[in-house]
Amino acid sequence: MKHQEDRLPPLIVHVIFRLAVGGLENGLVNLINKMPLKFCRHAIVCMTDHTDFRSRIRRSDVEVYDLHKRPGKDFSIYLDLWKLFRRLKPEIVHTRNLSAMEAQLPALLASVPYRIHAEHGRDVHDLDGNSRKYALLRRLFSPMIDGYIVLSHDLQQYLLEKAHVPPRKITTITNGVDINKFSPAHSLERLALPDQFAGKDAIIIGSVGRMELVKDQLNLVRAFIQLAGLYSDGVVKPRLVMIGDGALREPARQLLRQAGLDNIAWLPGTRDNIPELMQNMDIFVLPSLAEGISNTILEAMASSLPIVATDVGGNGELVEQGRTGFLVPQGDPAALAAAISRYIDDPAMRVEHGAAARVRCETRFSLEAMVSNYLRLYDNLLNTPGKATRAITTRD
Repeated sequence: MKHQEDRLPPLIVHVIFRLAVGGLENGLVNLINKMPLKFCRHAIVCMTDHTDFRSRIRRSDVEVYDLHKRPGKDFSIYLDLWKLFRRLKPEIVHTRNLSAMEAQLPALLASVPYRIHAEHGRDVHDLDGNSRKYALLRRLFSPMIDGYIVLSHDLQQYLLEKAHVPPRKITTITNGVDINKFSPAHSLERLALPDQFAGKDAIIIGSVGRMELVKDQLNLVRAFIQLAGLYSDGVVKPRLVMIGDGALREPARQLLRQAGLDNIAWLPGTRDNIPELMQNMDIFVLPSLAEGISNTILEAMASSLPIVATDVGGNGELVEQGRTGFLVPQGDPAALAAAISRYIDDPAMRVEHGAAARVRCETRFSLEAMVSNYLRLYDNLLNTPGKATRAITTRD
């Protein structure tokens, strides 16, 4: 029988903490789904485990490996990673955020040719970026890493000033959104919302995201309680929709119940029909304490929604103040309520800012542009002179 030797595309191993619902994970899945099949192969290594979010990967050749890292210090993870990298023989290991950065050492010891690391946002235990410990960890790992990807200018400045990463190593690639999947509403019907929750005359204030401390949804709930008092005459009918699940969901519901507003708020948990739900909203709000480049802001912009967001992280790089939305201080319910109220009182401005947000997405933040930038980065790495690529062959 004649043996034929075929060269396989290079393998990129993406290392993340967990594959579940989240902006980082959504961006990774979008990238894998959109990259050309013949350019490279992909595998995902989860430091802990994965959920059914894996089913969103449309390619059948992507393996997902769970390492089940124990909480705290788990030094066995280094050996597990080293063994896995030696077996998979990737050309590139791409880690994301501090929780996966420790995989860079096993990648180096396993002789992985190219090692890159991405910073997608602030750590939940270091929201202001002032932790010396976390900055030192990044500085210690820097010599092992060939290149860094940051999603925002804010994260770039952090690496330069706090972790002392050389500028030549840093590339900025912002997130992108599928402007075909997320698009303006074509009907005034609120078909994705519960029956009798909101009529055509209601103003839907919406938010999407993990209901965890860093997203600070309780700030939005407190702002909504203030708004309900402002519009208690019933002429204007504000409604609150908060999509997502997490530790803050039940406290948010309790606050609404105590204020007697649970009948005009809908907190259904995680939903798969986010594009349709956004088409049912009038104003999108992101009350986070920290952000990288928010996927949900981009999705809302592509849906022609005006944005109210806290002025943290990369939000200011997405939202044009007074043109596509308003930025307010973090943790300030009164400021948040005041910005939302401006949109409630001015329907024409809602439409104008939403349309400008859509155009901004189309021209600067498309998914195609993001994928093109990653392709260019990976291609430049794989063709770097002086680093011989590993021959990967199959026989049949």
